[in-house]
Amino acid sequence: MTGHDRPRAPPPPGTKNDDSWVDSVREHLSVPHNWIAPAAAAALTLGALTFYQSYLRRIPGTNHIAPSFFRRRSLFGKVTSVGDGDGFHMFHTPGGRLAGWGWLRRVPKDRKQLKGRTISIRIAGVDAPEGAHFGRPAQPFAAEALAYLESYLLHKRVRAYIYKRDQYERVVATAYVRKPPFFFPRKDVGMEMLKRGLAVTYEGKTGAEFGGAKMEARYRDAEAVAKKKGRGLWGVATAAGGKKQEIESPMEYKKRMKGLEGGQVMGERGGKV
Repeated sequence: MTGHDRPRAPPPPGTKNDDSWVDSVREHLSVPHNWIAPAAAAALTLGALTFYQSYLRRIPGTNHIAPSFFRRRSLFGKVTSVGDGDGFHMFHTPGGRLAGWGWLRRVPKDRKQLKGRTISIRIAGVDAPEGAHFGRPAQPFAAEALAYLESYLLHKRVRAYIYKRDQYERVVATAYVRKPPFFFPRKDVGMEMLKRGLAVTYEGKTGAEFGGAKMEARYRDAEAVAKKKGRGLWGVATAAGGKKQEIESPMEYKKRMKGLEGGQVMGERGGKV
């Protein structure tokens, strides 16, 4: 057998000399059920994964919140502790009861089990009286504000509309809760604090967050009404004569304490010299 008589190897698929492979692919795709089902399955899988990542994935802490969530997403969870009059810790329970929370999946109760698994929330737009810590005395109505927030939120389910992280790695958010016997409309926690005179509107010139201009206006109106009616901390009176006195806001209190502590440090340094 000469070289001219030997059978030639078939050219690789896709070459100009062999269109059979391309033709077979075209024939296969020309039948709708050959590609519609796989494409639909892929799209469904991708959609389910995206939905899970956005709405059903449990977020264990502040640092796990994606930047894209702020001002676009809300977090639903159960309050596990209240630290002060304007902040609390929440165990994220995405999907709520529909996702099994409360009957198939349980929120831990032990502090050791909760450690590193909750989100610290700072209530937006309000500032409650400062409690006693770091050797500083408590402000008037600090204990009342803390007691009220504990009774109002502890072990309750809340919806937090998140805005940003603050310098203490807390999530600044507007928190809502539904209270029995009427679960509608839901209650704005910050607004309820202001109505009762257990907090003032946040005074910081930089970094203040209310959740928008309309929310800020509503908060300031609620504060004005509470102040006019002498509710809570606005009803503080002097021992002599019973005349109302100007209160010291939490922001003013913190500035005064820092000034006193700074002066004390300078005095100690001067004494050592």
